Amino acid sequence: MSVHSSLEPALTGPRGAAFMASYLDGLILIERLHRLLLDVIKDEFERVGVIEINAVQALLLFNIGDHEVTAGELRSRGYYQGSNVSYNLKKLVEAGYMHHQRCRVDRRSVRVRLTEKGHRVRDIVQKLFEGHAQGLSSRGVLDQVAIEDVTMSLRRLERYWADQIRYIY
Repeated sequence: MSVHSSLEPALTGPRGAAFMASYLDGLILIERLHRLLLDVIKDEFERVGVIEINAVQALLLFNIGDHEVTAGELRSRGYYQGSNVSYNLKKLVEAGYMHHQRCRVDRRSVRVRLTEKGHRVRDIVQKLFEGHAQGLSSRGVLDQVAIEDVTMSLRRLERYWADQIRYIY
């Protein structure tokens, strides 16, 4: 995505053009932040010597935490954003980070949960995020009000986009 694309402003006038430019900047920032988060996780795992899994898999383990879920629930609960969840689950099971078991009620469904090895990875990510939160706060990058405002704005954007999808069908 590029803010330099030749889109006609959907909103007219200087305020509309400024809003459109800010919206496009925000979209690029959201995408860049996600990639940067994965790079930060990757760097931390290289630092501590965990090279068997990638950042996406580590984030998946962190998001699952103590829950036991089906593969389908990973996306619906927001634990996994990618399209290749089966591949990553298979790799994590093979590497001993997750247990998997067929659901007794629906034999087509597989439930997954972390192993002790998976919990150790989750703890590494937890400590990394705790350090980030401490640093953001202690260095005055974001205070409680600011982080709540950012989170609230992102939730409103998420709701708006979700509504757009619902109204298409």
